Amino acid sequence: MHPFDSLTDLPRQLHRPVVRDLAWALLSPPLLSQSPWRQRHPLTASDWARRPGDLADWLLRLDRQPAPLESWLAQAPNRRLGLYYERLWQFALRQSPGVELLAANLPIRIGGQTLGELDLLLRDAEGVHHLELAIKLYLGPRHGDGQDPADWIGPGSHDRLDLKLDHLSQHQLPLSAGPESRAALALLDAGNASAELWLGGYLFYPWPGDCTAPRGVNPRHLKGRWVRLQDLGDFLQAADSGHWQVLPRRAWLAPAACAPDECWTTEAVEHWQGQLQPDSPAQLLVRLDDDGTGRRQEVERVFVVGDRWPLAPL
Repeated sequence: MHPFDSLTDLPRQLHRPVVRDLAWALLSPPLLSQSPWRQRHPLTASDWARRPGDLADWLLRLDRQPAPLESWLAQAPNRRLGLYYERLWQFALRQSPGVELLAANLPIRIGGQTLGELDLLLRDAEGVHHLELAIKLYLGPRHGDGQDPADWIGPGSHDRLDLKLDHLSQHQLPLSAGPESRAALALLDAGNASAELWLGGYLFYPWPGDCTAPRGVNPRHLKGRWVRLQDLGDFLQAADSGHWQVLPRRAWLAPAACAPDECWTTEAVEHWQGQLQPDSPAQLLVRLDDDGTGRRQEVERVFVVGDRWPLAPL
């Protein structure tokens, strides 16, 4: 399913945050092993998939000279994590040998009404592909076994795993095969595109509490924990030693890293904790530890949510 298993640890070797995020997008495992539609890594038929070392070399060079990536991202700045994730993928696909990116965010319209967009349309040695990308972070239930995807909710209380899968399978992925898309695909010589998805992200398990992963999840999925504000003090007292720090939303993708003088002090963490309110928006807290090279690397991530989270039923 993933052509770059040998490069799993590469993001932690990189220094530039945007390059780490790019490497994470390309190399992190998918959330699911079973999905309602075919999952396909966008670089499956690239020359990089045949020679993963070439991809590693490209990322290491980019880490030394990140200006092309930084310029690309600056052309379409956006605070939404999903659009940032898509933009990272677009940059890689434009550079990837053996892959032709035909279109990104291709609108499908009828009579002036937009029915939706195709995230990616690409051509490679295996044909033409319509790929839907998604980056998702879901929190599991404190009560119940967690097997039902409906029990996994986004940190902002606006998203749910089962609803996302339904939207992908019933609307986004079938769109390229419908009559509404024929004219747009014909202009790109992209008829008969096969529709596939790539869903990355993290699942967060409750503390205290215990639940299993949802049905169909990849056994190697990335994971963290979540805790209510009222339990945060107890959690931090019971946690392993390390340096805690809050990540801004844009930094929620790759594992965090920083120099010791860039890390939060204990006083800064206590001040942040004291400013939180019972219904404060979910915030991502990470624990960093020395990696032996003079840097601190993320070893654990925890969502801190309000005491009444989720804020509304979905």
